[in-house]
Amino acid sequence: QVQLAESGGGLVQAGGSLRLSCVVSGSIFGRRTMAWYRQAPGRQRELVASITSGYTTNYADSVKGRFTISRANAKNTVYLQMNSLKPEDTAVYYCNAQLGLLPGADWGQGTQVTVSS
Repeated sequence: QVQLAESGGGLVQAGGSLRLSCVVSGSIFGRRTMAWYRQAPGRQRELVASITSGYTTNYADSVKGRFTISRANAKNTVYLQMNSLKPEDTAVYYCNAQLGLLPGADWGQGTQVTVSS
């Protein structure tokens, strides 16, 4: 079982920035693709960004150029730097240790991001 703990969410005005962090337990971190997902009220959870063990990144079109995913293997931590935030970025953000291209079974409690207009 993988334990994930997200932090860094909050309330920010449109155009502002936040940096999310996710600490992952266990020794699997360095071998797994890590990803950030988000879920807005009434909507399905969606993939925001991912980063492979080889540091290849991928982004949803809606966040390209504004969000940056990174990882620090020595700290078992994955980050999501979010700039130029928009009200439509409002959601609970979750990190996940992927199984290939699919999300792993374990999720953290998430961190709420609210962007006011």
